[in-house]
Amino acid sequence: MRGALLEASEKPLVIVDDIDIEDPRAGEVRVSVSHCGVCHSDLSLVNGTFPFVAPTVLGHEAAGVVDAIGAGVTSVVPGDKVVLTPIPVCNACYWCARGEYGCCVNAVSISTGTFVDGRTPLSRQGLPVLRGVGLGGFAEYVITTETGAIKVAPDTPLDVACVIGCAVQTGVGAVLNTAHVPEGATVLVAGAGGIGISIVQGARVAGATTIIVSDPVAERREMARRFGATDVIDPTSDDVPGVVQQLTGGIGVDFAFDAVGAGPVIESCIWSTRNGGTTVMVGAGGIDQTVTLAPPVLFTLTERKLMGCLLGSSNGRRDIPRLLALWRGGRIDLESMITARRPLAEINEAFADMTAGIGLRTVLTV
Repeated sequence: MRGALLEASEKPLVIVDDIDIEDPRAGEVRVSVSHCGVCHSDLSLVNGTFPFVAPTVLGHEAAGVVDAIGAGVTSVVPGDKVVLTPIPVCNACYWCARGEYGCCVNAVSISTGTFVDGRTPLSRQGLPVLRGVGLGGFAEYVITTETGAIKVAPDTPLDVACVIGCAVQTGVGAVLNTAHVPEGATVLVAGAGGIGISIVQGARVAGATTIIVSDPVAERREMARRFGATDVIDPTSDDVPGVVQQLTGGIGVDFAFDAVGAGPVIESCIWSTRNGGTTVMVGAGGIDQTVTLAPPVLFTLTERKLMGCLLGSSNGRRDIPRLLALWRGGRIDLESMITARRPLAEINEAFADMTAGIGLRTVLTV
C-alpha cells in the first residue's frame, strides 16, 4: 500500500508505495483510510521531541471505510463508514472496569507503535514498520482492533468527522470526562491549537461562564473567541496568572487546562487556579520538560490539584457517537477547526504550517 513513512527524526517524511499490510486477524478490522488530520503529537515524532524507533507510519486522527474484518467481529461490516481512535479500549482490563479508559492496557500502543503483544501488521521489504501513535493513519489502510473502528452514519462526512479521532476526543473529553467541569465554572485554556480549541468547545458545552484563552498567536486568540472564549491573553506580553486574577475578581479559575505541554505553561496554569482549583495537563510536551512547585507547601495548603489526561479519558465507542451528536445538534463546530486541506503528498508542508503556528487543523486526503 501507499503511505507516508518516517525513517529518521528531523527529516521529511517520504511517500512510498510498497508497505505491506496483513489481513485482519480475529477481533481486528482493516480500514481503507479516506482522511487523516495532522496532530502535534505526529510533529513531535518528526522533529525529535519524542524518541521513536524507525520506520514508522504516523497519523492517528483518521476516518475511512471498513475494507475487511477478522473472525468474531460483529459491530462493523465491510462498507461501513468509521471514525478511528488511537486507543481502542479493551473494556476488560483493571482500568476499563473502573471507567479509567485513558489508562486502558491498549493505550501502550501510542508509545510503542505496536499492538499490546508487540506485533505490528505493517512491514516493508521484510522489515517491521510501526503504527505511529497507535494507528498509522497516513496510509491507504490501517488495521485496528474492533473497538478502534467506530461505525458512523452513512451520511457522515469523513473529511470533517476525522478530527474527532484525536483533537476533539481529547479536548472535549478533558473537560467532560477527566475534569467533569460543572455548569457555571470558570476555565483557563493555555494553547489555542486544535486541542486547545476543542477544550474551549468542551467548556462551552459544559456551561462554563468564563472561558479564558492564552496563546501567543494573535490569529489563534481571535479564533478562540469565535469558538466560545470570553477573554484572551497574550502570554508574551501579559502575566497570565495576574490577568486571570483580575478577570475572576482576585479568586482564580476553577479549572486550568494546559494544551501545550511546556513546564512553564503548566506552572502558570497551576497558579492561575483558585484555592482548591484543578489543573489538567492535556498537552504532550517533550520528555525534557519539568514542573516545579515552589514552595510545594503552598500547593498543599491551598488544596490545588494537578491531573494528567490522555485522549480525554475517552472510550471511543461511547464518546465518538456522542461528539457527532453534539456536532449535528450545532453544539460543537468541527468544520471551522479545519483550516487547511491537502493531499497526502503534501504532508511535509502540513507539518511546516504547524511548526509556524499557521491554522488549527490540516486534514489530509489519503
